Amino acid sequence: MKKHYLSIIYVCAAASLFLTSCNKKTSDVWDNQPKAGQYKDKTSSLWGNSEDLSQNDELSSFDNEEFIPLNEEDLKAAFADGAISQPKETPGDIGSSLPNVVEFQSPKNDLSRLFVTLYFDTDDHILRGKESLMALERIASYLNENTGISLVIEGHCDERGPEAYNLSLGTRRANYIRSMLVQKGVDLNRLHTISYGKERPASSGHNQLSWKENRRAQFKIFNKS
Repeated sequence: MKKHYLSIIYVCAAASLFLTSCNKKTSDVWDNQPKAGQYKDKTSSLWGNSEDLSQNDELSSFDNEEFIPLNEEDLKAAFADGAISQPKETPGDIGSSLPNVVEFQSPKNDLSRLFVTLYFDTDDHILRGKESLMALERIASYLNENTGISLVIEGHCDERGPEAYNLSLGTRRANYIRSMLVQKGVDLNRLHTISYGKERPASSGHNQLSWKENRRAQFKIFNKS
């Protein structure tokens, strides 16, 4: 009888220890699981950490500049960027009739008034102003009449945001100009693009005016004739 009583005590004690151990382990595992709230201030994005987003990229200026949403025509133009083939020749390649991109020249005299610098809104690659669109019309007409001229379209950005993001944005700006010229009849093989991102600012200031001057597309030309 005594042995049977001791056996019952041992079994109860063992069960108690087992349950206590299980509860502790379950609690520890649950408490150690990462919570979404722990990372809400460390979320990464294409433009860097969220805590730096308001200071570092072009999107931050939506607070200070009017945001213009894309309309149907914008979307058509955006899709057209990727639909247009690249030129058959790459400037500077072996066998190419074109010099390296760096040897294309800035337009001079009357041509400088034709190939004007075109400007973009913050984080945008679509031309919005009527004057800019009219300038593209004039450029297209000139190129269609002077078939010996090849063009390099440079895409530029302001200083805000990471380098990779700005190189991508500069590419979209240059490709948008190219697609618009092709739609106006210019031979796509005469139009070449390059993005400098934020590497070549037109203005060295660190304010809204300088950023506006740096969000741009510029032209370099080469005349085969």
